[in-house]
Amino acid sequence: MPALSFAALLLVLLTQPAFAHGLSDVDARSLWSYDPWLLTPLYLVGIGFYIGTQRLWRHAGGGRGVSFGQVAAFWTGWLITALAVTSPLHWLGERLFTAHMTEHELLMVVAAPLMAYARINGPMLWSLPASLRPAAGRLLNLPPVAGAWGFISHPVSATALHGAALWAWHAPPLYAWALANPAVHRLQHISFFATALLFWWVLLHGRGQGRSSRVRDGIAIACLFITILHSGVLGALLTISPRLWIPGQGALAGELGLTPLEDQQLAGVLMWVPMGILYTGAALVFAHRWLTVNESEAPLAPVRHPG
Repeated sequence: MPALSFAALLLVLLTQPAFAHGLSDVDARSLWSYDPWLLTPLYLVGIGFYIGTQRLWRHAGGGRGVSFGQVAAFWTGWLITALAVTSPLHWLGERLFTAHMTEHELLMVVAAPLMAYARINGPMLWSLPASLRPAAGRLLNLPPVAGAWGFISHPVSATALHGAALWAWHAPPLYAWALANPAVHRLQHISFFATALLFWWVLLHGRGQGRSSRVRDGIAIACLFITILHSGVLGALLTISPRLWIPGQGALAGELGLTPLEDQQLAGVLMWVPMGILYTGAALVFAHRWLTVNESEAPLAPVRHPG
């Protein structure tokens, strides 16, 4: 099966110094990527989260302010992100559409929700020296900054930005440009991850503008439903398309016994089915919360007095 062949190919890239055909002259050690433009912000966020968590726990007690579960979620998401952009999967993603799709799905529907759940803004603020925290708080509350955040953190805006990034970067001209230009490729990764992080953060922690948690969960279900629909349509278009969208993307498709078009179709299936399942699973979690809302938030029935 192509999926098993892809897994086997990735395993060989990780463990062997050479491989047949198109990879025969490639040293496996060179397949690991160390792009400072991607790793620097990743390490800064990781170091900041660690320092902020330690300071917060020393001040408030272990597990307070940020829970142990949130810390575990952050470091799991951080590790997945780091492996997605540094391991041979990243190198393979420039030469195989299936690998590229796998890399982006790891960033958008695995790492991003885990890191959004961790709610890193608190620890990151605590990572600053005590003398700078009030100034940072004032900066974030400046009308232009607060206004911009209020706009992009609206559920409609966050869903639209996430969808726009997904569709725009799969347009053949932009996708081909990202393959040919490292700076544009970095921008592609960053925009996928940043818009996904915003999307999941809004669903999990959005202010709700005074609404009850039941209403917020209902909004999250609607946003996920829209995302399932449009990402499914894009995946279906890639799957059923009779023509190759990005000719240079399937350079190693032959290593799996696939034509470049079949590689594209398999990538479309990965977007259509696994991504759709993960979004649907998240929607079901919110639906469960919506159906089992705390009775204290439910509207009280009117009391009828006798007579």
